[in-house]
Amino acid sequence: MKALMNLALFDLDHTLLPIDSDHEWGEFLCRVGAVDTADFSRRNDAFFAQYQAGTLDPVEYQQFALGTLAKFDPEHLATLQQQFMAEVIEPNILPAARALLQRHLDQGDLVAIVTATNHFVTAPIAKAFGVEHLIAAMPEVIDGRITGRLQGTPTQGEGKIVHTKAWLEQMGKTLDHFEHVYFYSDSHNDLPLLSIVTHPIATNPNARLAQHANAQGWQLLQLFND
Repeated sequence: MKALMNLALFDLDHTLLPIDSDHEWGEFLCRVGAVDTADFSRRNDAFFAQYQAGTLDPVEYQQFALGTLAKFDPEHLATLQQQFMAEVIEPNILPAARALLQRHLDQGDLVAIVTATNHFVTAPIAKAFGVEHLIAAMPEVIDGRITGRLQGTPTQGEGKIVHTKAWLEQMGKTLDHFEHVYFYSDSHNDLPLLSIVTHPIATNPNARLAQHANAQGWQLLQLFND
């Protein structure tokens, strides 16, 4: 078996997807009438604005997001998840993102998606992209039901470093085991992890990340531009 020489890490929302799956999940719940639309939409939009501004408290947000999941029985959640994938996610899995991932897979790189969005929302998305490894915020599950509590620490900001290193450690590896470590992200919220890899790639970057990337001489990639 060919030795893995490179590691390729990918943020998900606005990086591999041209949308924010976390926010869109909330919008979807409102659209299908699964939640109190006025209150939920207001809070969902407020958290999203905080994330964009870099001021989001990830623990507070996950209490909101996972607390919402806890209101549904597993069968209902599975039905909603399938509908969300069909209506919202699959139309936004675009050829450019698939091609980028496939290029790394074809090279024999170890590939993982590292996202602040919770595992319930993102696990079927990673599967649809053909990515085996997913690092995401883990909801606590007891007796098959999501409790509404976060398991461990959030996978945001510095948390992405913590969780990525822990995942590699489970395989007996560190970042130093790889000749090249790529991280693709759109957001300044990911500067901690971007700053420690050998190949930080600002992908569809927001204004703050684009400015930082230009100053550091990092590669910029507009994945979804024609």
